[in-house]
Amino acid sequence: MRAEGRRESHPLRQLGNEAAGLTQGDLVRKSGVKHTTLTKIESNVVVKPSVQTVAKIAKALGVSIEELIK
Repeated sequence: MRAEGRRESHPLRQLGNEAAGLTQGDLVRKSGVKHTTLTKIESNVVVKPSVQTVAKIAKALGVSIEELIK
């Protein structure tokens, strides 16, 4: 069970932090995805980002889309 008021981390955040070792700012610069969009994805405000957004993030991280979303 998760704590009241807390949201579980999105898989995109875990991969970005662990696999690529990038800060959010680095990922914004490399992917071209807006900071606000990344923040919303990471905090689960956006749970189904567009295919284009996921593709940009995957490319910036050097992984496939499939690897990013599994």
